[in-house]
Amino acid sequence: MEQAINKERIILGIDPGTAVMGYGLVLEKGPKIELISLGVVKMDKIDDHMLKLQRIFEKTVALIDNYKPDCLAIEAPFYGKNIQVMLKLGRAQGVCMAAALSRNVAITEYAPRKIKQSITGNGNATKEQVSAMLQTLLKFTETPDFFDATDGLAVAVCHSFQKIQTSRGGKVTSKKSHSGWEAFVKDNAARVSIAPKK
Repeated sequence: MEQAINKERIILGIDPGTAVMGYGLVLEKGPKIELISLGVVKMDKIDDHMLKLQRIFEKTVALIDNYKPDCLAIEAPFYGKNIQVMLKLGRAQGVCMAAALSRNVAITEYAPRKIKQSITGNGNATKEQVSAMLQTLLKFTETPDFFDATDGLAVAVCHSFQKIQTSRGGKVTSKKSHSGWEAFVKDNAARVSIAPKK
């Protein structure tokens, strides 16, 4: 176990978006995390949705080829009222995942609330609060032009925190997969309420 904890790895975190995609890379050295890079990919000047997806794919592949991350941590689309926005975000996320899969990079997905909770201790934290906490944790002073950059970085740091928690014997359930709805309900009885049959 000690050997696994001390192993270095690079984590790429991505906050997918169709106007701006945020990303952050961290180097994990045992329990320590160092900032490698953070930034955004802007697509606001591209009108065609398919061309935006192509740019997301190409930029994600370029990040992977350049930094050689060991894994990709990605933010799941949030559940909003606008189904068209959700569909576009889901496509952007899928394209990032396809880029990682094309380079055999392992992928883990995190809910936005889980990421905020992991970084700030508050699942309802603002983007500003997440950014400020990351600046403190990783000791960088430059404020990004877009909070999407620190959102991407937050996903990477969240993923690192899960590994540290797991290595210390903590139980992490966010990565668990289920074989079907019944298995999910059985494992999450306290979180699921089932309406009585009429």
